Amino acid sequence: MLELDSVEPFDPAREEEFFAAVPSRPGVLVVEMRAAGSRPQLLRTSDLRRASERLLRQPEPGSKRLNLRQVAAAIRYRLTGSKFEQTLTLYHQAKKHAPDRYRDLLRLRPPAVIKVNLKNDYPRCYVTRRIRADEGFYFGPFVSRRAAEVFLNGFLDLFKTRRCQIRIRRDPNFPGCIYSEMKMCLAPCFAGATEQEYDAEVFGLVEALATCGKALTNRIEREREVASEALDYERARTLHKRLEKVGGLLRGLPDLARPIEDLDAVILERGFEEKTVAVFPLRGGRLAEPLFLRFNELSSQPHSVEQILRQALEPLRPATASQASDAVRVPDANWRSRYGLTNAPEELVEHLSLVSRWFYSNPREGEILFRQDDWPYRRILRACRRVLAPPNPSPPAES
Repeated sequence: MLELDSVEPFDPAREEEFFAAVPSRPGVLVVEMRAAGSRPQLLRTSDLRRASERLLRQPEPGSKRLNLRQVAAAIRYRLTGSKFEQTLTLYHQAKKHAPDRYRDLLRLRPPAVIKVNLKNDYPRCYVTRRIRADEGFYFGPFVSRRAAEVFLNGFLDLFKTRRCQIRIRRDPNFPGCIYSEMKMCLAPCFAGATEQEYDAEVFGLVEALATCGKALTNRIEREREVASEALDYERARTLHKRLEKVGGLLRGLPDLARPIEDLDAVILERGFEEKTVAVFPLRGGRLAEPLFLRFNELSSQPHSVEQILRQALEPLRPATASQASDAVRVPDANWRSRYGLTNAPEELVEHLSLVSRWFYSNPREGEILFRQDDWPYRRILRACRRVLAPPNPSPPAES
């Protein structure tokens, strides 16, 4: 995807000419070896020339620093305009040159997500780092497992699904748990509810997550209006407090957290070339081929920037099960298959890890815009202007 597009052969006898040709810019560098079958040296750096000199110049006597002067044949590198582009380039090159250990090199760890195990007859909702094509419903990613658990604990208080990990046998003699005693669970363990009633409760939970809380707030607002029209002010007041609780919970939900298969967005970063914006499409949680908008060149082309973006981002992916189910209010026989994740290639988890690492970094460079029904082209263009804007100068120090 992001290839190393520059190469410089290394000859110790012409080292000054070699170092002068390497730009003093941020990028990703690979030192290729002379011996066949030798593993190249891969690194990211804020200064390619300085990194090359550190590895290839004549070492000082007694120095124990790594030096490849006697074994290096050439260097390949790519200039990068942002930390995200650098990380993504490093990821692709590490996957290419060290396929057996690239995850350890990049410290890639699956992000924390919320899962509803829809294959179970009585599903429960919990936090996990394992994302598989097991027809489960996945929601995230979150900044940490702790953050996901904090959100989930508050969210589960709005529903009466089970939190236990026992095997449900529907035994009327089973004593139940504290959640069933507090009326916070429909208690399928001792047949406290029918299978259809529990299925409807799980559907409401999944639909609420799939719409990032919109389905739940809409339902509570309708119930509040009905209660008010019936002059049942006590119930209307209770529903209003419930709506406020839902609103407070959703305000703490990060923008990146949503159904994995609905995670469509574009990440905008400054390119290394002048007046260039790097556009990284994210579709279904997976990063696609980046697009580089070179505004110096685009000003003389007949196509507008919006047309170029449409050609790159279109045709739109078909509406996913979560998006298409906004109008569904009652579960049918096939609702679980509509929400279940059936495709989870290896790169999905890796790309989610890279994107969540960037999104939750502080400070975060660049911008991200999410697709709803369509790509927000106008907002993308305005964001490009902000990305290209020069950084605000720091205020002068007080004397």
